[in-house]
Amino acid sequence: MTCSQCQGIESTFDEVSIRKELLFYAKDGLDDTTKWLVEAIKSQGIQDSTLLDIGGGIGGIQHELLNQGIERAVQVDGSSAYIEGAKRAAKERGLLDQIEWHHGDFVELADGLEKAHVVTLDRVICCFDDMNALVGKSVAKATRLYGLVYPRSLWYIRFGHWIINQVLKLRRNGFQIFIHPSEKVEKIIDQAGFRKVFHRETFLWQVALFAK
Repeated sequence: MTCSQCQGIESTFDEVSIRKELLFYAKDGLDDTTKWLVEAIKSQGIQDSTLLDIGGGIGGIQHELLNQGIERAVQVDGSSAYIEGAKRAAKERGLLDQIEWHHGDFVELADGLEKAHVVTLDRVICCFDDMNALVGKSVAKATRLYGLVYPRSLWYIRFGHWIINQVLKLRRNGFQIFIHPSEKVEKIIDQAGFRKVFHRETFLWQVALFAK
């Protein structure tokens, strides 16, 4: 992830946007795609497991899975506002002692992180230009389950995100969105010894869970 992308993440996912997201989460819970991923993970049995949640945002996946059998969770996020928001949300739910937080680029931090039974990346792959490094290093941290929510790589989605990126550039925002071919993402996961056990799509997103 380039420095401009890091700065763009900090400015895009700031305290104001996180506050709105926390209010939505408190009122309506997880969005549909995250719910699907959580339910797919729960169906595989997660009692006494550990979780590495990359780009965990306000911590919704962690909260749900800690209440369903996960023992401990680690969150890595490029947004300091997300880290603070996740801590507030965890405190409200009495989960502070079960979660560890790291702020920064996961690819740079990966070597210092322990493996986990479950690794999740919810709408994170589209924030990284170097998909090979992100997926390769993150799937290497998973010992049992690897879950993703990421954009479908269809022409109209690529075109729509190209327009969004042009607007971001005009606004001098360093943040950019990346649409990576699904087959290339899954090839890296397959080579790590995982098989797909769940897949569901919306107009824009796809939710996938892989098991070893």
